[in-house]
Amino acid sequence: MPAIPPRRPSSAEPGSGPTRPTAPTPRPSAECAVYIDGVRAHDHVALREAVGLVRDTGRGFVWISLDDPDPEQMEALSRELELHELITEDATSGQQRPKLEAYDDALVLSMSTVRYLAHETVTQVSDIVSTGEVLVVLGRDFVVTVRHGDRTVTVDIRSELGHSPGRFALGPAAVMHAVADRVVDGYTEAAEGLAADIDELESALFTPHIPVDIEQIYVLKRELLELKHVIGPLTTPLRRLSVDHLDLIPGEIRHYFRDVQDHHAQAAAEVTTLDEQSTSLVSAAAAIVGVQQNTDMRKISAWVAIAAVPTMIAGVYGMNFRHMPELDTRYGYFVVLGVMVAMCSGLFLLFRRNGWL
Repeated sequence: MPAIPPRRPSSAEPGSGPTRPTAPTPRPSAECAVYIDGVRAHDHVALREAVGLVRDTGRGFVWISLDDPDPEQMEALSRELELHELITEDATSGQQRPKLEAYDDALVLSMSTVRYLAHETVTQVSDIVSTGEVLVVLGRDFVVTVRHGDRTVTVDIRSELGHSPGRFALGPAAVMHAVADRVVDGYTEAAEGLAADIDELESALFTPHIPVDIEQIYVLKRELLELKHVIGPLTTPLRRLSVDHLDLIPGEIRHYFRDVQDHHAQAAAEVTTLDEQSTSLVSAAAAIVGVQQNTDMRKISAWVAIAAVPTMIAGVYGMNFRHMPELDTRYGYFVVLGVMVAMCSGLFLLFRRNGWL
């Protein structure tokens, strides 16, 4: 059976001149390693060689990591590991909801990853969290991790578990637990970051003379809803992994999954609280905008009332009738101007005293 073929480089666009050989993508498209007794015994080996070594000796397991695999890669992997065709389809297409599916000899856990995007101030960003997807295929002597989007999850796990071989010694299910634990930690980190952003917006919103764009609160609300939709569906898969007696999950690993389930519940509760808090911010911001609009309307109405007095007087004397009183008065023009100024000044002082201006 063939090993996993490398990803083929993209061809040049039509009409761009003669094609030249392009350099391969620098990031690795697949990584295969063998772990025996919790120690990384063989590194960068071919898939067929790694699987044969584990199955011939009956010791250890193979960990294969893939980044955005294409159908050709997944089909070759499926033939070698004898995976169900639906696993191949899910791993290739991506965009799967968090779920846990059991096949005859494999267990598939799909999770959405979240990464909080660092920023100086929440009032000047359009994206606060970045989402991705990781799919873990667990077998008796292998584990496959497929990443879409965020590629730091399994890289960090390899580094962390490399310093604690006792975890790897529990078998490939330890990798599934480590990935789930890292994903849930990402939920917690995102919730903590969003909590700080909400505190910042709340402080600015209730500080006088500091304008806050209500659209930025809606951006924060949108990110919270996205995080809520990512976290919620993972509840059932984690409960099954910690409670159900699945053949591929040892009892000791189920204890670890219970801890992940607790952290997940805490993150979900925190996000729900933040969502309610953001709803209160939206209501408060709308109320502040309404009060400001009322204030502006009072000011506009006051100036309109002041301007109406000279407009009315000038309109009366602009009707051009032949017989009108005071038309022949020597100082009538100055008297009328004085009356206009006096009435406008009186209205201005009245509105200022009542707080309209």
